[in-house]
Amino acid sequence: QVRLVESGGGLVQSGGSLRLSCVVSGNFFRFDAMAWYRRVPGKEREPVALIVKDDSTTYADFVKGRFTISRDSAKKTSYLQMNNLRPEDTAVYYCYAVYNAREYWGQGTQVTVSS
Repeated sequence: QVRLVESGGGLVQSGGSLRLSCVVSGNFFRFDAMAWYRRVPGKEREPVALIVKDDSTTYADFVKGRFTISRDSAKKTSYLQMNNLRPEDTAVYYCYAVYNAREYWGQGTQVTVSS
């Protein structure tokens, strides 16, 4: 089955940058979409960025201009480049993918932004 593993989280100072990675393993026939979600303490999980097969991207307003989602199809990996991080970006970030019309989630990686 398809498995997703995130990495790259950690502690960073306000204004700093971080790059998250999501490596996908397993068998599949078709890539449909990948996305990054986050869960801020006290809030429900929310979408951050989306990339689809034609590499079209969509961003939440709160990260637009600061975050960039990309993918490397050969490595079966997606990335979330996060720049100009703010304390309110502190959250657990989750990789989400749709392969063969089925949904998969990673376990999440903690991002903490200090003021």
